[in-house]
Amino acid sequence: MGSSSTFSWPYFYQYPPYFTRQPVKETADRQSSLWGSLILAYCKHHKLYVLSPSEDIPLWVNKDINRRLAPEAAVSFLDDLVAAGSALWLDGGAKARCLVLWRRLPDVAAAIASWAASYGMADSVMLLDELAAGPEVAGTELEGLHREVLLRALQLLEAQGKVKLFKGATPEEEGVKFL
Repeated sequence: MGSSSTFSWPYFYQYPPYFTRQPVKETADRQSSLWGSLILAYCKHHKLYVLSPSEDIPLWVNKDINRRLAPEAAVSFLDDLVAAGSALWLDGGAKARCLVLWRRLPDVAAAIASWAASYGMADSVMLLDELAAGPEVAGTELEGLHREVLLRALQLLEAQGKVKLFKGATPEEEGVKFL
């Protein structure tokens, strides 16, 4: 899944030392900040929600300068995003799959509420899968939402009294009622 337009890499992506964890604290902090911004921008551009620190994607591998960010460094940068509330590890301590929240959950929740109001969804029930991939959301900003992002945003709306979540016998049967 990706965008048809070309991603604009930041200046530091062409600088080999940024592909190696820096030992000086001030430099390491700046490096982490730059990588965090890059990770969020890359995921937003390509509409990626889940990253693996060990996968061979252009984010971690710059073939032009023959550099690859070590998986341990990627984990460290993702850990910093987790600490900032911009990512979540999906597999606990294994740290092999990270959910990148390139859109803040309150913003996603607001988009869902706005969509529901625009389409007159009050008192309607939908399956979660329909809300992320059904014909009702085709072409909207909700299309393609990762299930975990969708669920967490709906939980925010449930806490606000705007929706009611329903459990099903299987994940495919989980639903939401718009209030």
